[in-house]
Parts: sequence; structure tokens; C-alpha cells
Amino acid sequence: MTKFRFAAVSTLVLATTLDATPGFAQDSAATPAAAESEDDGVIVVTARKRDETLSDVPIAVTAIDGDTLTARGINSVREAAVLSPGLNINSDGSGRAFVAIRGVGVTLVQSVQPGVGLFIDGIYQPNTAYLNNPLLDVDRIEVLRGPQGTLYGKNTLGGAINVITRQPSNDFEVRANGSYAGPDNSWLVSGAVSGPIIDDVLGFRIAASHRQQDGFLTNTILNKDANRFNTDSVNATLRFTPADGFSLTVKGYYDWVDGVNIPYSRVTGPKDYRRDVTFNTLNQISYKYRGINARAEADLGGGSKLSVIGAYDMRNSFAPDSDGDFGPDNTVRSVGRDSLRTMTIETRLDSEWSDQFSTLVGLFTSNEQTRVNNTDTINLIHPLLGPVNIVRNTTAKNVADTYAAFGTLFWKPTADWEVALGLRYDRENRVSRGTVDSVTTSILGVMPATSLTSAKLKSSEWQPKLTVSRKWTPDLMTYVSVARGYRGGGFNAPTAPVAVRTYGGDSAWTYEAGAKYTGAGLMLSGAVFYNDYKNYIGLNSIAPAEGGGLVTVDLNTGDVESYGIELEAMVRPVPAWTIRSGFTYMHARITDPTAYETTTGRTLSSDRLTFQPDWLANISTDYRIETGADSEVVLGAGLFGKGKRLAATLNETTPTILDSYWLTNASIAYRTGPVEVALFANNIFNTEYFESYIEKTTLALAGLPASDLGITGDRRRYGVRASLKF
Repeated sequence: MTKFRFAAVSTLVLATTLDATPGFAQDSAATPAAAESEDDGVIVVTARKRDETLSDVPIAVTAIDGDTLTARGINSVREAAVLSPGLNINSDGSGRAFVAIRGVGVTLVQSVQPGVGLFIDGIYQPNTAYLNNPLLDVDRIEVLRGPQGTLYGKNTLGGAINVITRQPSNDFEVRANGSYAGPDNSWLVSGAVSGPIIDDVLGFRIAASHRQQDGFLTNTILNKDANRFNTDSVNATLRFTPADGFSLTVKGYYDWVDGVNIPYSRVTGPKDYRRDVTFNTLNQISYKYRGINARAEADLGGGSKLSVIGAYDMRNSFAPDSDGDFGPDNTVRSVGRDSLRTMTIETRLDSEWSDQFSTLVGLFTSNEQTRVNNTDTINLIHPLLGPVNIVRNTTAKNVADTYAAFGTLFWKPTADWEVALGLRYDRENRVSRGTVDSVTTSILGVMPATSLTSAKLKSSEWQPKLTVSRKWTPDLMTYVSVARGYRGGGFNAPTAPVAVRTYGGDSAWTYEAGAKYTGAGLMLSGAVFYNDYKNYIGLNSIAPAEGGGLVTVDLNTGDVESYGIELEAMVRPVPAWTIRSGFTYMHARITDPTAYETTTGRTLSSDRLTFQPDWLANISTDYRIETGADSEVVLGAGLFGKGKRLAATLNETTPTILDSYWLTNASIAYRTGPVEVALFANNIFNTEYFESYIEKTTLALAGLPASDLGITGDRRRYGVRASLKF
């Protein structure tokens, strides 16, 4: 069996946010700095692709409204993860985000399909990089935990994240937000305007934003900021309602993202929180995201509604000079470009046949096309040949076609009971074709080589889900569910050895029981869960590359068992005081690493999952002081904690464990009428922690100078923000 040298390149990014809170949404008419609705339980969500109240949905779901995001200074889905139990999002660069829910659906590299489905206005996003992108004019974020395949499709074995943007209305509306924070020169401006073009017939909405920050890392070789981030975004929406029961919504967007990838420091251990980066390049990368989508909805009468959604999304990236040796030497350098084109169409028919029976059925198809072009320059010292120079150009084109049919039957035998039985069938065909052109120069002369590679993957998967729920009283609901989720496999680069050119998909059966209670001044939600996770796509590795050098490959690691408990609470001791909290305990462990050991010939030093903590916790408090008829002061404070995590490590005997940590945030806000101004501070006590960490065995096995690598979290950040809404 071929034995590879390994390098896991994975990270943990904890986005520090203002007043970290659990994931109960507020009524959309209120902001945390304004008077909250007394009826917090009446929150409408579309978790099951139909309008339902949050307290009645038999799913572990968190809804975070847009005003909460603005008031907390949250600018991306990655940052919003602290508001949802069980959701863990990591990142080590502007275009690299890795996500898991309850330890399931772990995605460690960009090339692996998401294990947690990402949706914008119900439209599937095949790439996790969006998690870092700016949130612009968002109405709410819904986080669904547990497999959601029956309604959301493949790649939702861990759960689904649905970002819903604000829609045009028949009333003129203006929103504006701005913030500035130091000491890293972090600032944001955004705005939106909406209103009618033709009353009751045609409306518009336009939004734009700019965000930038210098970050807290310094490249001491180049004397420049090593983790800067700069984005611009714009989107526009038209909503056409020519007649009762019909609407057509068309939206276009454009995002520009400029930043860096993998700004690691060389450190001496998991308590060495240095912030100097010693690359001889900044690892700059730029992205352009563009797209257009349309949604038509029609009331067919007789209790049936038809929805058709189509979208075309484009992403282009360019990395002009990347450092592959994690240091000041010119051992490995690369220039890379890629493009992703995604077209999706979904048709849904929601029918209510009687007071007892209703159905939701539909069809889905998507086409993804990825093109990659990389030029690598590798400089080695061979023990016999002396200096060896390899210049390798790699191209790849991957095409994926997915076809699906889905349906859910909702049966209410009585007013208090509901049984939901769903089934989805997904068929996926994936093809990868690539070329490798390399030129090796040594004392033996110049040796060109060319090779062609291709690979195919096919899968046909059934994803069932059964949920039984009961409404015991108007305030109390319980549910039990069992569901299966599936994620498709993928391709490694054309330079990968034939034995690992492809890797298979993974799947999970989830068993869950939960309860929700909504009473006067109190909201409680909790769930217990068990996941039987098979063929986990978890560790990425290094193998000998076609044309010389090394190549990163993705692998199936083995089987995982994950179980735990989630709790959320909101209590209002007095009308002016709100306390919110959330807690997750999760035991996620590899139970059978045979797949990893068979493929690599190595063993694992720990059965833990990389960067997955055993617990997450948060608590926040807001106290309102009325200062006039339409003004108030709000005092806010929040605390967020994350447990110990396993670092990315290939050491076979001694695991590297990162310390747990807590972050403290605070704010004071003044609101009068439509204007709000606030002072805030994040990470008040300057807590030191690692967002990402790679143990030195990784570099040693890759033949590079051995050193641990780490990316430390943001330091104390303090500033001012203002918002206007009318």
C-alpha cells in the first residue's frame, strides 16, 4: 500500500463579536438597542420552506435577524456562528472557510463540497468561501441543525444555513450603517434604499457596502500588514406583482474581496501567541462574485402554491504570488487562478389538501463548472543532483450535474400532533479532466513532461426524514426525528497519484429529541442528538506530485460518533432587562480510522476531530434605560467561550491541544427616533487564543523546515458605530 507524507492545513477562526448572544431572533421590528417586542415567540421562519413560527417548527433552528447583526457588529456568516449553538466555522484566509454543525459535515479545505448547506434566499451555494463574504441588507439568518436533505438536498448532512435578504416593499425605506474601530483601522459603511416604482405593482431595493481592516498580524520580512481585508458589495432587487397571487422577484449582486490566505506565524508551541509572519510574500488573493437570480411564485388556488427559482452564480479568484513553504525561503511559490460557474433551478409545489394533510414536492437540478490554472515553481536541493528547479503548470476542469426529486407529507391526525415524512433522491455525475506540464532543470539538463488525467464520480442517494411533534399546550412543544444526510465526494488535483485522484462521499444518520417553551418573558429551547457519521471526509494530506514536488490531497478518514445536548434561553426578569444564553456540549470522536490508516500507513495521535470543541457557550445581557418619549440608553455585555480543540497534527503519538478561552464584549448605545449611536469594545481583556494551528510534524513530513504554525485571534478592538433607519 502506498504510504504518503502528510500535511493537514486547517484552521479555526473565532469571529469576536459585540455582545455575543444565543441564537434566538428578535422581532424584526426591534433592534437590541430599541424596545423589543413583548411577543418574542412570534418569529416567522422558512426553515421548512413554508412560513411557520419559530416556536412551532419541530427542528433545532436558530433565527438571527438583521437588526441584531447590525447592532452586534456582525459582518459575515462566519462571525454570526457565535450566535448559534453547535455551529463551528473556522477560516485561515479571505477565501477559506470551514464549517461543521455538531461535529458533522466538517469541511477543511475549499475544494471539498460543503457538509453544511449554504443558501442565499433559498439558492444553493456550492462553496464555503461565502461564509467570509460581507452580509449586506440581510433580513435574517436561519441555522438548521441536523440533516436537511429532504428539503435542502445533498451536502446538508450537518445542517443548513439560509441567509434571507430584505425584499422591496411598497413603502419608501432608507437604512444606513457605519462603524470605526481600532487599533487595526477597521471600518464599515453600508446603506440601502427601497420603495415603489409603481404602487402595488413594481418595487425596488438597492444596497451597497464597503468594509476594510488592517488586522492584527505583521509581516516582518516585508514590514506590511499580514492579514488585511477589503470588500465592496452591491446588490439590486426588483419585485413585480402584476396581480393578486403572483409575484416575480429578480436580483443581481456583485462582491469584490481582496485579502490574504494562510497568514501563519512560526511558533514554538500552543502557548506562543506571537503575531509576526515571516513569509517573503503577502499571499494576496482577490475574488469577484457575481450573479443573478429570479423567483416566480403563483397561487394556483385550491390551497396550492407554485414556486420556481433559477440562479446563475459566478466566482473568479486570482492569487498572484503565494508562498507554499510557510517561510522566507523561495522553496515553493505559485500563481493561481480559478473560476466557478453554478446554475440551479428548483420547482416547488406546496399543497394543502385538508386540515389534516398537506404536501411539499419539487424538482431540482444544478450544473457546476470549475476551471483551475496553477503555475508552481519549486526549488530543491537534491543530495545527488544538487539544485533542482521544477516549473509546473496544472489545469483542471471539473463539471458536476445534479438531479433531484423531493417530497414531504405533513399529516396532522389531531390539532396537537403532526407527523412529517420526507424523502429526497439525488443523482450526481461529476467529471474531472486535467493536464500537467512540467519542466525540470538540473545538472542532467532540461526535462519536459506532459501528462493528462481524468476521473469520474457517480452517486445515487436516498435521504429520508421522519419527524413526530406534539403541541402539549399553547406554550410547549416537543418533537423527535430521525434523518439521513449525504455529502458528495470529489476530486484531488490532476497532479495527485491515481490511487487518490478521487475520494468518496460521507453520510450521517441523526437521531434527535427536542422541546420548545415560550411563556411570558421566557423562551427555552433544547435538544439531545446522536449522529452516526460514516466515511468522514476530514483530513487532508500531502502526496508525491506528478511532475515533481508534493500535492495536497483530500481523504476519507473513517467513521465518527457524535452526541450531545444543546440549550438556548431568553429571560426577561423585568421589561427593561433581557438575558440571553446558549450552551452546547458535543462529544465527537473518530470510532474507526481504518480508512485513514489503510490509505496512509500512519496512525492518528487522537480520536478527536480537528478544531471541534467539546463545548460552546455564550451569555449576554441588555438593560434599557428610557431617557425620553422616543429615546433610550442600552447597556450591553456579552461573554463567549469555546472549549479545548485538537490542532491540525500528523504526529502519531502526541496530540497538540489548544486551550479553551472566553471573550468578553461590552457596549453602551443611545437611540433617539431613527438614529442610534454606540460605543463598543470586543475582547476587552485582550485574551490570547489561536484561530488556527498546524503542528510541526506536518512541515517535517513535507521536507520543509520544521516549526509549528499558528494564527492568533483578534486582540482588543474598540470603536463607535451609528445607524439610521426610516
